[in-house]
Amino acid sequence: MKKVGLFLGDWWRLVIPYFKSEEWPYAIPLLVGAIALTFTGVGFEVLFNEWNRRFYDAIQNKNEPVFWQEAIFFSWLAMLYIVNAVARAIVSPYLRLRWRRWLTRHYMAHWLDGRGYYRIELQRSIDNVDQRIAEDLNYLGQYTMQLFLGFLTAVGTLLSFIFILWTLSGPLSLSFIGLDVVIPGYMAIAAVIYAVVGSFFANLVGRRLIPLNFMQQRYEANFRFSLVRVRENAEAIALYNGERREAEVLNTRFADVFANGWRVLFTQVQLAFYQTGYAQIAIIFPLLVAAPRYFSGAITLGILMQIASAFGQVQGGLSFFVDNYTGLAELRAVMDRLKGAQAAIDAKPPAAIVVEPEAGQDVGLRDLTLALPTGQALLKDTNLTLPHGTSILVRGASGSGKSTLFRALAGIWPFGSGKVRVPAGARVLFLPQKPYIPIGTLRDAVRYPDEHSKASDADLVDALQAAGLGQLTGRLDEVAHWSNMLSGGEQQRLAVARAIVFKPDWLFMDEATASLDEDAEAMVYGALKKRLPDTTIVSIGHRPTLKQWHDRQLELKRAPGQVGTLVEAPA
Repeated sequence: MKKVGLFLGDWWRLVIPYFKSEEWPYAIPLLVGAIALTFTGVGFEVLFNEWNRRFYDAIQNKNEPVFWQEAIFFSWLAMLYIVNAVARAIVSPYLRLRWRRWLTRHYMAHWLDGRGYYRIELQRSIDNVDQRIAEDLNYLGQYTMQLFLGFLTAVGTLLSFIFILWTLSGPLSLSFIGLDVVIPGYMAIAAVIYAVVGSFFANLVGRRLIPLNFMQQRYEANFRFSLVRVRENAEAIALYNGERREAEVLNTRFADVFANGWRVLFTQVQLAFYQTGYAQIAIIFPLLVAAPRYFSGAITLGILMQIASAFGQVQGGLSFFVDNYTGLAELRAVMDRLKGAQAAIDAKPPAAIVVEPEAGQDVGLRDLTLALPTGQALLKDTNLTLPHGTSILVRGASGSGKSTLFRALAGIWPFGSGKVRVPAGARVLFLPQKPYIPIGTLRDAVRYPDEHSKASDADLVDALQAAGLGQLTGRLDEVAHWSNMLSGGEQQRLAVARAIVFKPDWLFMDEATASLDEDAEAMVYGALKKRLPDTTIVSIGHRPTLKQWHDRQLELKRAPGQVGTLVEAPA
């Protein structure tokens, strides 16, 4: 019972937010409609059960007028049942669709707004968040509605038919085996015993599916992610002739999919064998149990068929667990994955670097401590002021922590403590060594990330020409995967054009021209100085040629495994 309580508690916490959200004027009426249609369907089953008795009695009595009367009644009843089924096929899926839209927006916003996506990738706290958002949110609504409405159907059916079965089956005397015992409503009792025993054995057979389904989703996502990596890095793999190595990796990933899939299949086959046998026995079982009263003349053929139908409905209602064990196992796995995603997104590091907007024009570091995810300190209690209007070059050996400092200034590095002071209201832009270029039009790529940019096409053309990308000026409307079409140097030029369009007050560049030759680097720095005269540039780089473009130099000195220091370098 404890496991059932935990399951229901987790399910409630995942499900209830939608029905309390701004979507409730649609969600609650659709849910009420789905429930009403479900119980209406149960009502039709009761009418069909009663019709069974009248129809088969007419056949036994050779009453032709009643036979045709009941045939016509069945036609009307079947037509209404079809209308009900069609309505159910619309209302419940539409609710699931709206629910998935809300869940996807909610999880994506939470994942992106708090930079949970970045922390998760840094810490590798969980795998394949994209798959959990794209698939598990869909499965949550699908399995919830399927199982919830199925449970309501089972309860409604049980309550409707157990009284009918109790009344129709009557008492059973055990005198034929020498016992002076009479069992009232024995068919109802038999149905309960049959279903309880069946549910017990279904749990024994199928409980292994929960962890297996959880792992199957993980292996499928890992395999899909590996395929995407090959596609995204096609050129590099081709240049390395790395096809054999990639094939080995992909085959290893798929071997996990296959091996776990076989375990899932084997368990499902065992469960299906049991479920099918359970269902087949349920067809003949009520007829065998009710046969003594029929052959004794205590009940008619119509009542016998009505008993068989009612037994099937009661047994079906009580067998909800048996019939839906696979769905329940998959829902449990989905819930565990979504709980893991939610916990990873919400997780905060014990210490954090705070970015504080303050009055003034300068950027400053106050008691800044930088650390690696392992806890190794890179800088400790560092205080520094970067004055507005003074271009600064930050140098240091590879691995000393320059890019980590860059991330701390951007407010995205979660490991460490202290404060980064930035001017309130200032426009700040960070250019990493490998630019991010969204799939879409070139116009959107140059304007990124300022979605409200008022830059005209003429401004974009001017920026592209200034960055040395004049050959692209006629392709602003072209939709493409620009990261795959442009060379590394061209991508960095595009990022420079983006900075010219954005017109930041502060521009931080982390080896943002490393893929350019020295002449091209000089050209883009010249363009930045000319077109952004009021912008303060802070660069991270190695080349001596960068010194000419900066007024001040800082050097990050750190020996491997030691705490570094940020010192003034000679001009």
